[in-house]
Amino acid sequence: MRVTIRVKPGSARPRVGGRYGEALVVAVSPRAVDGQATRAALDALAGAVGCRRREVILLTGSNSRTKIVQVPDVYSARVTELMEPGD
Repeated sequence: MRVTIRVKPGSARPRVGGRYGEALVVAVSPRAVDGQATRAALDALAGAVGCRRREVILLTGSNSRTKIVQVPDVYSARVTELMEPGD
């Protein structure tokens, strides 16, 4: 499944959950320098949904806070759960 994520680099408290419009929020500690925030966001998303990092594929947005990633369909319920308010 394709998932739109909104990366918040430089966060004091890394987390995966909530919405920014229609995107899943992924807050990470590394700053947006040399792709560090993107790598951390993909790692965090993989950990949050319970899949291997190599299963999360960046499709678009390598230089943007808003990214589209591919996650295996079997994890769609978990992604939906993470997007619910209060998680």
